[in-house]
Amino acid sequence: MTRQDSLSEARRFSVAPMMDWTTRDYRAFARTLTRRALLYTEMVTTGAILHGSPRERFLGYDEVEHPLALQLGGSDPGELAECAAIAEAWGYDEVNLNVGCPSDRVQNNLIGACLMGHPEKVAAAVHAMREVVSIPVTVKCRIGIDDQDEDADLERFIGLVADAGCETFIVHARKAWLQGLSPKENRDIPPLNYPRVHRLKASRPELHIGINGGLKTLDACREQLAQVDSVMVGREAYQNPWLLASVDSAFYDEPGPAESRHAAARALRPYIAQRLDEGAKLNHLTRHLLGLFQGQPGGRRFRRHLSEHAHRDGAGLAVFDDALGLVAERAAEPA
Repeated sequence: MTRQDSLSEARRFSVAPMMDWTTRDYRAFARTLTRRALLYTEMVTTGAILHGSPRERFLGYDEVEHPLALQLGGSDPGELAECAAIAEAWGYDEVNLNVGCPSDRVQNNLIGACLMGHPEKVAAAVHAMREVVSIPVTVKCRIGIDDQDEDADLERFIGLVADAGCETFIVHARKAWLQGLSPKENRDIPPLNYPRVHRLKASRPELHIGINGGLKTLDACREQLAQVDSVMVGREAYQNPWLLASVDSAFYDEPGPAESRHAAARALRPYIAQRLDEGAKLNHLTRHLLGLFQGQPGGRRFRRHLSEHAHRDGAGLAVFDDALGLVAERAAEPA
């Protein structure tokens, strides 16, 4: 199997890029639950990569995180091409352009969902990136913004960007309202329109069309895969991470790495020790695990112990171990 084929298979299920959430530490934790799903970084702006220092702060990752995609925020073709080349040199498996984030801050820099109103700019950016890298260049977008027509404007956007060389689109099945709704409200208030994404796939069968938005169960993901090529899960994969423990068996026909929640937590212990030695703070690492025992006896005690102790100066593995000890262990458990 080629690297391209392997990545295409991995893309069947992915965890969405989420600011402040899909950090390198979360991604390392996710790998204790799924070996196969495609993981994404937080959105990283071109300015951060080109002018930030050290570059490791924005691009660093652990090898265990593969397959791994870097999501870029930007609109200047030259800068995006330079960053895509840097991403390939750093070993990322894919570069994804953010055309879905609705926040005011990114709009002001012509980043994110506002680019749906400028499909020619997105096409130019994709063309420039494709010229300098051999890894896939993909686009994550919405079905539209503001008063755009969800049929005509989406078809035009996809057509122009596909003609520039993009073969993979992950579509958040909601509009983004750039005025009047906050980024949080844009995740919930605009209605989901899954059939619009299904029609897109039917009209462009040669493209890889993935779907994102509102997916909370693996059964819901399976239903979507009857209509589209891949699914991307966001907040549920973070807030209820045990969901990921069934992904490998459900979508890749192989067992996942964790037999239990405790086993997943223990598998992360060497990584936590390594990151602490590098100077990371325990609470910056363990915040990503707070939902691991959601709904389990002792789960609240686990969260409370970490919340009260992991931020303290000198907090180390003993705090983590004590928190685990507050939850009754099961030898194996269904995901």
